Amino acid sequence: MAFRFEDGTPIYIETTRPELLAACGALIAHPDDERYKPYFGQYVYSPLFHVKVPILAHKAAEMDKGAGIAMCCTFGDVTDVEWWRDLNLPLRSIIQRNGRIVMDTPDWIEDEEGKRIFQETAGKTTFSARKIIVDALRESGDLDGEPTPTKRMTNFYEKGDKPLEIVTSRQWYLKNGGTDQKLNAELIERGRELNFHPDFMRVRYENWVNGLNGDWLISRQRFFGVPFPLWYPVKEDGTADYDHPIVPSEDRLPIDPTDDVPEGYSEDQRDVPGGFTAEPDIMDTWATSSLTPQIVTRWEEPGEENQAIFNATFPMDLRPQGQDIIRTWLFSTVDRAHLENKCLPWANATLSGWILDPDHKKMSKSKGNVVVPDKPIKQFGADAVRYWAAAARLGLDATYDEGQMKIGRRLAIKLLNATKFALAIGREDENHHVGAPATASWNPADVTEPLDRAAMAKMALVVREATESLNNYEHSKALEVIENYFWQFCDDYIELVKNRAYGTADSTGHVPSEKAVKSARTALGLGLDAFARLLAPYLPYATEEVWSWMHEGEGSVHHAAWPKAETYDAAAAAVSPELLTHAGEALAALRGIKSKAKVSMKTPILSVQLGVSDEARESIESALGDIAEAGRVVGRISFMGAAAALKAVKETAEAAKEAVKEAKADAEAAIDVIVADSELGEPPAKKPKN
Repeated sequence: MAFRFEDGTPIYIETTRPELLAACGALIAHPDDERYKPYFGQYVYSPLFHVKVPILAHKAAEMDKGAGIAMCCTFGDVTDVEWWRDLNLPLRSIIQRNGRIVMDTPDWIEDEEGKRIFQETAGKTTFSARKIIVDALRESGDLDGEPTPTKRMTNFYEKGDKPLEIVTSRQWYLKNGGTDQKLNAELIERGRELNFHPDFMRVRYENWVNGLNGDWLISRQRFFGVPFPLWYPVKEDGTADYDHPIVPSEDRLPIDPTDDVPEGYSEDQRDVPGGFTAEPDIMDTWATSSLTPQIVTRWEEPGEENQAIFNATFPMDLRPQGQDIIRTWLFSTVDRAHLENKCLPWANATLSGWILDPDHKKMSKSKGNVVVPDKPIKQFGADAVRYWAAAARLGLDATYDEGQMKIGRRLAIKLLNATKFALAIGREDENHHVGAPATASWNPADVTEPLDRAAMAKMALVVREATESLNNYEHSKALEVIENYFWQFCDDYIELVKNRAYGTADSTGHVPSEKAVKSARTALGLGLDAFARLLAPYLPYATEEVWSWMHEGEGSVHHAAWPKAETYDAAAAAVSPELLTHAGEALAALRGIKSKAKVSMKTPILSVQLGVSDEARESIESALGDIAEAGRVVGRISFMGAAAALKAVKETAEAAKEAVKEAKADAEAAIDVIVADSELGEPPAKKPKN
């Protein structure tokens, strides 16, 4: 198809959209294309319509496609939109919203023959108009050769069978860096100021901002939403004067222009010449939700109190959200805060993954695989569901797992039972009834026994590690640390010290001192008081309950101060937390004797020889009384080196290969305690069944 210079010299272009010839605003070629470099800045006339258009350069032009030069029409495809915007071309739209050519001849067509040809296409579909234009080009001699069938990429409405066309309409936009390189660079820099958790999500933000090629369209043509608070004067010919919008005073906001009337007008002047008409559009969801940090901090609300609240709370600290709306909610909020407040809206953003069904597919309403939250809450409890959710790492998808919820429920029940048990010690009547709530009056200085101090030393480590993880927005890591020690505390520490905490005589008749009893009770109280606060973010209801048992009338655990490691350091008095680990291993070894013999855990051990490492021996000896009582050892506990114990087991276990296998497994697992020899007493008599 030939465009012609003033002297009639042709320049040929190839097109798949000849029906848009009347909408042509320029011819475009690549700036490095040697064939067209001499013509950049010159003008040619379009065939048939004789409209003067420039020849321009743009890097998006493809040198190896067609003739290497193309006409830019408003609009054949999104490339036309890019060229039109970047090169500031005139808007020459000829397709209506019904997909047909406009009825009126555009004013940029001044040639009489051009007007006649356009009228032949007026009101026609693009398919019909294409045939008319091709026939006219053939007749005028501007068609070089005959058209050949081609296929082009186009979009279709999901319920339609006709290609979608790009039409023009009045819309509202906000600047977002898509057409402003300076703003784009500023928003990239804002993203680098923001702390992303996890940090690898930052690249999604930058990829989105770098890929923007248009401003942010914020208007929608729907019924429900936040309206734009504007009216327009209606001119004498009945059309709206969009160049002079009528703006309400701020003290009237919010308003709905379709119901409210602008100042100086009356309702009977709506939509009549000389009157006013309402802005019909509403705002996009993100256009309003992007201001949530400003709204909740009372930005620009009148009054000194509101201003003080805004100054104290904005910018905010944290935005928790899904990773799939970084490009919408997160970016739009950053954009608005940058434009309105010249800062970030918050310092940190935590990005969660998707929830997957048991088959590891994303949950969505359209797939029908969504689980309504009240179902697992009724089945397992709110704490259990929260535990499952909190165990998910930021940035990673989480599979819906009822097994995890069962673990969370078990953890909550164990917290309730362990706290109830510990608080009841020393406060029960003869019927094992506790009449009054406890008070948190535990003094770290009362922790005097090595085993109790070791438990406090481990608590100090856990508080430090959990606090650091939470400060780094790694809530799942903090939960793992807290939970692991909670089970060690319950399974090892409570079992080891409960007899001493009761203050009753042990199996050898020895009664613990008052000081030793108080040490155990204080460590139990300090430990469970800490666990109530450490687990509060994960098990809010169970922790609230146990906190009320310990601190009646002192308010919610969720208002309580977070534990400080220094409290437990003071109670530990420099004792190593490994003491508790070694004591737990020794207790496990003693119980293992009974498990292998398949006898009751209440069966006494008459004597036992333990093979222990040099590191573990000192720890075990310092807690030997508690270990012996918890393991029901009534005789002597002797020691030998771990290596010698393993050798002795091998030499005396020819008829017990299983024992050798287990001893080897213990050694390979780097367990510091091995049973070298033992003698069991008589199991307790079974109670007769009623």
